[in-house]
Amino acid sequence: MNAIFTTPPRPFDVTALFPQLAPLARTATRLHPRPGSPTVHDSSVGGPFLWPADEPWPYCDEPHDRHASLQILSPDDIRLLRRDRAAAAERMRRDPEAPEWTPEELATWERIKVGRPWFDGPISLLPVAQLYARDVPFPCPPDADLLQVLWCPFDHEMAHPRTALFWRSSATVTDVLDAPPEPPIVQMDWYLPEPCLFSPEQVVEFPNPSELSEELRDQMDDMSRWETIDPALYSAYADDPGELYLNNLCHAPGWKAGGWTRWSPTDPVPRPCPECGTEAVPLLTIASSEWDGGSGTWIPEEEQMPQPPRPLGEPDGNFTKIDITGGNNLQLHVCPTSPDHPHIALLQ
Repeated sequence: MNAIFTTPPRPFDVTALFPQLAPLARTATRLHPRPGSPTVHDSSVGGPFLWPADEPWPYCDEPHDRHASLQILSPDDIRLLRRDRAAAAERMRRDPEAPEWTPEELATWERIKVGRPWFDGPISLLPVAQLYARDVPFPCPPDADLLQVLWCPFDHEMAHPRTALFWRSSATVTDVLDAPPEPPIVQMDWYLPEPCLFSPEQVVEFPNPSELSEELRDQMDDMSRWETIDPALYSAYADDPGELYLNNLCHAPGWKAGGWTRWSPTDPVPRPCPECGTEAVPLLTIASSEWDGGSGTWIPEEEQMPQPPRPLGEPDGNFTKIDITGGNNLQLHVCPTSPDHPHIALLQ
């Protein structure tokens, strides 16, 4: 695992103000992905998988839109660009008068921006996340202790990558695939995860306001209730109680396992298991950032200090380099009785 990260206490105990929320509390595991060098034995983002050498690597055989991106890049192209951007940011941090780009970096960019030729064939899936049950509690089949999430690095019917879930017992994998195939091209650079290690931390969550009963929503709209709280405890975090609850009290931003579903931009919809009809539960949230401008209270205590400038256009806390349709989350839900049933992916 990576370094330890600690979520600051919430501005105040919302269950003291609204006791009806207490029975709705759920435990979520914030994963806090941070750049690292994971191995096949680590829970990670974008790291090597504990994949059996005798098991075929999965491919996407569906058609892919050659016009979905202005520039066709390979995974290696993206890694080179990220390396050069990181070097440029560090150079400017050390010396604001230094050149923004070196001749070598400009030459790399000129070569890469030409793009790759289109590849019209099956696309090998990219490893997105690997979770060991020993590190992260999550619903899994009885004979499994390892979850592996892959995706096709192209948009499909819902304008996000199509995900595939694999469950396995880690003890049965004795001969590991050394070099999984990579897709020759990807649609967007933010569909290639940056290798990160997890630092799991359990937090308490409450439902999105849209999932609360009408009675409780009415109570939360009653300003006289909120006026009983010392404004010093919350006025610095939000302009109104609804914003305070949504961004700072109900559910954590960023990568997480379990917890409650984040509903935005859509309202809640039923999530019956495609196979048996049981209501699906949150499994994994693949997030575009760990926090944003409205959820600063969730920044880990260890990182609440002046940070070096981030590269232009990079969201706050975007350590994995993943971005889902401009800052959204991809939330995977599974059947709680049989997690190996087909999963549901929600863009929120």
